[in-house]
Amino acid sequence: MCKNMDWIFFALSTAASLLLAPLSIGFINKTKAFFAGRKGVSIFQLYFDIFKLLKKEHIYSSSSTWILRAAPLASLGLLFGAFLFLPQGSFVSPLAFTGDVIFFFYLLGTSRFLTVLAALETGSSFEGMGASREVQFSALAEGTLFAILACLVFRCGEPALTAVLSKNCLQIQSLAFLAPILLVAGAFFLVLLCENCRVPFDDPETHLELTMIHEAMVLDYGGPDLAAIFYGAALKFYLFASFFVMLLMPGEFYGTWQGAVLSVAGVFFVSILTGIVESCMARSRFLKLPQLLTSSAVLAVIAIILQYFFQGGIE
Repeated sequence: MCKNMDWIFFALSTAASLLLAPLSIGFINKTKAFFAGRKGVSIFQLYFDIFKLLKKEHIYSSSSTWILRAAPLASLGLLFGAFLFLPQGSFVSPLAFTGDVIFFFYLLGTSRFLTVLAALETGSSFEGMGASREVQFSALAEGTLFAILACLVFRCGEPALTAVLSKNCLQIQSLAFLAPILLVAGAFFLVLLCENCRVPFDDPETHLELTMIHEAMVLDYGGPDLAAIFYGAALKFYLFASFFVMLLMPGEFYGTWQGAVLSVAGVFFVSILTGIVESCMARSRFLKLPQLLTSSAVLAVIAIILQYFFQGGIE
């Protein structure tokens, strides 16, 4: 009975997250409009855009192959798969297993790979340029991400999402013990901005092909395919924001409905924080972005060193 209830709680939390994911992008846009002194569009605008695109027809180039047609839905399916492993709303996934933390992030990486492959398949110079930049920054962010995971796994002793995000791993025994997790959170927030093509790494509102990254890769899409891409981008942001929130959530809230509500509220807070970042700074030059990602990797390495000394002292 208890196992069945765990499935039900996790399913309800996951369904709520899938439904609310586009709302996170709405909070970002609303925050940017507020800082610009504008009313801005509704926070539900992405829902309207998706429904409008779903009513349109597919349009493909006569020279395109099945890769271009399959990539949006396949990428979205991988993001759905990642949702099944993240402890949604602080309820542990019934599918969790040792090593799923690596499997989780490689599902996201494979989703990105399909988008890049479809962009290269079009033969467009602009989409190829966007794909090249996407791969370069993602490769640099991957090093930072695995340094972050190394710190969390060393802290917990088990390479599992349930372990690295559980209360046993995030108990705050002293201010010194808190320092590594704060450094990890700072590094992960930079990865979140990079992986979701947000400022300062990319400007999602740009219309100049020479400065596009993610948007350049989807120029050939329209209709339901573009709707899947928009929704997939919202899901990916929600996944990264949820991981960031649960990384910092107090342990006593795990596995409770209060934790579920706090998790969703935290995601929207991360959306507002992202909107503030995009309102207060401009997109950085492409030559400066590798330095920024390297700095985030350095933060993660420092966190590993501090974790080694503090955990050794505690034991």
